[in-house]
Amino acid sequence: MLYSNKYRTNSCGDLKSSDVNKIVKLSGWMHSIRDHGGLIFIDLRDHYGITQIVIDQNSIIFKEIETLRLESVITVSGKVISRSNETVNKKIETGEIEILVEELEVISKAEVLPMQISGDENYNDELRLTNRFLDLRRNKMKNNILLRSDIIQFMRKSMLDIGFKEFQTPILTASSPEGARDYLVASRLHPGKFYALPQAPQQFKQLAMVSGFDKYFQIAPCFRDEDARSDRSPGEFYQLDIEMSFCTQEDVFNVVEKIIYNTFDNFSNKKINSSNFPKIPYLEAIDKYGTDKPDLRNPLTLKDVTTLFMDEKSNFQVFKNIIKKGGIVKAIVAPIGENKPRSFFDKLNSWAREEGASGLGYINFEKKDDGVIFGKGPIANNLHIDLQSTLIESLNIKLGDAIFFVCDKYKEATKFGGIVINKLAEDLNLIKKDEFSFCWIVDFPMYEIDEATNKIEFSHNPFSMPQGGKKALDQEDPLTIKAFQYDIVCNGIELSSGAIRNHDLRTMIRAFEIAGYDKKEIENKFPSLYNAFKFGAPPHGGIAPGIDRIVMLLAEEPNIREVIMFPMNQKAEDLLMGAPNIVNKNQLKELNIETVIEEE
Repeated sequence: MLYSNKYRTNSCGDLKSSDVNKIVKLSGWMHSIRDHGGLIFIDLRDHYGITQIVIDQNSIIFKEIETLRLESVITVSGKVISRSNETVNKKIETGEIEILVEELEVISKAEVLPMQISGDENYNDELRLTNRFLDLRRNKMKNNILLRSDIIQFMRKSMLDIGFKEFQTPILTASSPEGARDYLVASRLHPGKFYALPQAPQQFKQLAMVSGFDKYFQIAPCFRDEDARSDRSPGEFYQLDIEMSFCTQEDVFNVVEKIIYNTFDNFSNKKINSSNFPKIPYLEAIDKYGTDKPDLRNPLTLKDVTTLFMDEKSNFQVFKNIIKKGGIVKAIVAPIGENKPRSFFDKLNSWAREEGASGLGYINFEKKDDGVIFGKGPIANNLHIDLQSTLIESLNIKLGDAIFFVCDKYKEATKFGGIVINKLAEDLNLIKKDEFSFCWIVDFPMYEIDEATNKIEFSHNPFSMPQGGKKALDQEDPLTIKAFQYDIVCNGIELSSGAIRNHDLRTMIRAFEIAGYDKKEIENKFPSLYNAFKFGAPPHGGIAPGIDRIVMLLAEEPNIREVIMFPMNQKAEDLLMGAPNIVNKNQLKELNIETVIEEE
């Protein structure tokens, strides 16, 4: 609701033809100015829209308005009049009327702008972030931030509607030994000690469940000292943090699928692949897509053809030699179309080398006069016709298809294969751009080998419940144990990680022991959970979908900074406020801190 006061009786977005002859007062920014001889036309803009105002050259305010620059803030009073039929602007809500100005007050004069507000000019990030208050006046950015607000409110209401309660967890907490780097805050009252900004409310929300609360959520700020990516903002981000007691993995899925599906359905016209998101085991995702963040809009997948190249009828020694050393061969069938020039394959080969691979092998297929499909290229020339036939049949090769091959050790082959899949799909325009494709990645391994230390470590969340509980920890090979851990992925972007938590102290101790932590170390590093689990903890689990990434997808923006009001740059600098900055010596002295900066 807009209240009438000394600045305005109406907003710049709500006057219609039904308001003609009314005397109104509007305030806003001068969006554009057009001089039509005896008349000046100004588009006056506020949060709600744009209204055209007209000033006659005979008016006493004509000379004053000529001295003002764009983005000056003014208040005007005048009569609402109809536009002529030929001047009606159907692009704006107020396009049927204009205001004949009788009085004008200059509220704030603008200087020469470092960037234009109207128009679609592209400005560099440094200029935009330094002048973010101007950047946010631009229509696209304004709409992104309003969309973000609407999405958050929708998700909050959705959570409340299904019986979740909203609680707030602390911002100042203890440093965590797990996960990303912490942001530390020095304590004045406790010299030499530090708080940490929470990487996530992980332990607090678990403790809320131990406290007897049943369903929790929070629009939670999280802080991690991580490097920036297009889908990750350095410093801070927001997530829809969720935790439930006495729940199974499926219970979490049911809640999250409903919230996510309804949110995307409400704020986009794009197709959604399903309201019941498919579940893909982690190992299957790696084997089939080369990543645990598959983009299901892409029809291309990895196929294992290692056995074929080990056949005695294969003379392609390059692959045979790699296979003998423990390598595999992955094939990718791509519909490239008929008669693709050699340059297409040469460019892909060059690209593969730029990515660090030795190249990208391929077989191109053509049809003989008798209708039989046959392969061409160096690899095909070294495969017996029987093997070619087996390859064509097993991979369902059609005319216009080509097979691309990646040969390396399993981890390297699947990883690069996943990159090839995305490259081919983009080049061949195979990705369904009008769709949101969700999936769950489930059955993550509980542990993995650290390649640097050759020691066992947690592969995901250390507080997850192992599948099979303590019995599995005691009796099975740690590297074969799966955890009740899951990710939700949309269009190749991870929206969230979650897990059914380990609520049993003995199981928790054993899980950490396998990762190299003794009992005393666990107690010291995680005192809250260690102590809480002594006194009865319910089974519980949760998840935390990333708000910024959800908005980024719905706004169809390629970079997450476009949906954050005041983001940092890629160097984790706030160019608007000048953070991080140097504080004075007295502030440091109060905190018992001395800085030492090495000279370069």
